[in-house]
Amino acid sequence: MNLQRVADKLDISLTRLQNLQQTVIKRSSWPEPRLLRFEKATSGIEAGTIIFENGEIVHGYPKIRRAMMLAAALRRHFSDRVAVEEKMNGYNVRIASVDGEMVALTRGGFICPYSTEVAEQLVPEKVFHDHPEMVLCGEMVGPENPYVPKEVYPTDSIDFYLFDLSRKGQRGTLGVIKTHEFAKDYGLKATSLFGEFGRERAYEETVRIIRSLGKRGREGVVMKDPDNKVSPLKYTCSESNCGDLEVAFRYYNDYALDFFVSRAVREGFQSAEWRESEEERTARALRLGKSILFPMVDTIQKKIRGEQIVQHVQIKVKSLQTAREFEYHLRRSGMKAIFDPPEPSDEGYIIRIARPIMSTNDKTQALLEGDTW
Repeated sequence: MNLQRVADKLDISLTRLQNLQQTVIKRSSWPEPRLLRFEKATSGIEAGTIIFENGEIVHGYPKIRRAMMLAAALRRHFSDRVAVEEKMNGYNVRIASVDGEMVALTRGGFICPYSTEVAEQLVPEKVFHDHPEMVLCGEMVGPENPYVPKEVYPTDSIDFYLFDLSRKGQRGTLGVIKTHEFAKDYGLKATSLFGEFGRERAYEETVRIIRSLGKRGREGVVMKDPDNKVSPLKYTCSESNCGDLEVAFRYYNDYALDFFVSRAVREGFQSAEWRESEEERTARALRLGKSILFPMVDTIQKKIRGEQIVQHVQIKVKSLQTAREFEYHLRRSGMKAIFDPPEPSDEGYIIRIARPIMSTNDKTQALLEGDTW
């Protein structure tokens, strides 16, 4: 790897790049291809940025800021038109071709063996034959999602939805228009584009979309400048906020405090901006309260009965080698997981996975035995 050339591409000095290799840049030799991974954002370089051994760079996907007061944020952030796109509830991957082989990268910059196998099934080879420099940014969703399993999407397994495009070695993305044109040209699924609206009309239309998505159990929207002149904003449904809290309070000692607080605060701002009636606000409060109390009590009762707190997920793989590699991937990512024996299916193997939630297990048991908070 020519470090000087890499430093030039990253727009930093060679000395700076070498110093970063002692701090935030981590080396990964497995699975192939070997790479350097930015564990944290630094020097204007996004976390999850990858430098492959051949010198190619895939930049991390940029963080999207969240609107809290929707109307004010739309007026302040956008100058003209606003494209409103669905924000899907899964996990973020970037799919690229390196030395002719497709790889799927997690948000943190790891090559995920399971996501790579899924990508190889869902992304036509022609995409990278025609555009070897392209990076497909998208969401893996569905019930066989090992990180965020959801049954609200039209698949009984797992699917990939394109939401952005970027190019190797370049920061930023190509914009909503090019992304949807590209998806159509190559037969890729893309996140739903609900339309483009003038800035003054965008608030009314976005609220209508959010209400509809919430009733269907979906997450929310991403609002983008059709000309890609400013960065996107995101906004979530109340039902999604409460769904997140339901999971988090089930495993209450394994989530950071900000995860809980931020979602509760979103509910407050949305209720105030929408000028809800007392009846509507009471319904929101009941939904919010149930998402906090019910799962947490269920966790406590399980420990009282002597049960372990475990999250159950499953994946479907074509190759048992993929399952073995994915098990190692979870462990190197710091996740404990127990893999059941594979079950043959028509399309490969079903792998059921139990993920013990250790901190919540230990904390709940200690509290039940009289420990103090």
